[in-house]
Parts: sequence; C-alpha cells; structure tokens
Amino acid sequence: MSDSSDDIGGMTRDIADVPAVELITTVAVHLMSSAAVSLGLAEDGERHKDLDEARKLITALAGLVTASAPEVGSYHAAPLRDGLKSLQLAFREASAVPDAPGQGPGEKFTGPVLG
Repeated sequence: MSDSSDDIGGMTRDIADVPAVELITTVAVHLMSSAAVSLGLAEDGERHKDLDEARKLITALAGLVTASAPEVGSYHAAPLRDGLKSLQLAFREASAVPDAPGQGPGEKFTGPVLG
C-alpha cells in the first residue's frame, strides 16, 4: 500500500511544480493534435478521420483558449488562437455540408470564423 501512496504523493508534487500557463498550453496542444488527427490531417489521415470527434475536440479547445486567454496573456494565447482558427477552417473545408457562419465547432466561444 505504501508504494501506491508514494506514487500519488510523487505525482502531486510533480503537478504542483508545473506552472498553470504551461499546463494550459500543454492541454491545448494535445487537443489541437487530436483534433488534427480527427480531421484527417495526420499521415494516413483518412483512416482516422472522424468529424464528430473533431467537432467535440475543437469546441473544447475553443472553450479552453477563450476562457484562459486573459489569464495566460497574449504571448501564449495568440498562437493558441491561431491554431484554433486553423482547425476551425480545416473543419469547414472537410465538411461535406459546411456549418453556417457562427455554427461551426467552437464558434459559440470565438464567434464566426471566416477564411
């Protein structure tokens, strides 16, 4: 039992040492990467393409980026916003029937995304 509690204690100490900005950007990058794969943008992409999954991931990313931008500052938020916009535009392009402006993934948080 002590091995388990030592592992948890070690993880708690490790996560406590990670600055919030680093954690937020790391989570955002993971969401971006997963969304890109779900959009079919990775190598062998068509095999992994799933627009329903991509929509969920992009919406979650938009919520995170929008909510955290004031906290992380423009230096960190700007590239996250750029990546988010690129994914939103890629989603629109990948869709057989594109969403109306303002109805695409994450646009309830970002507003309409236009190319």
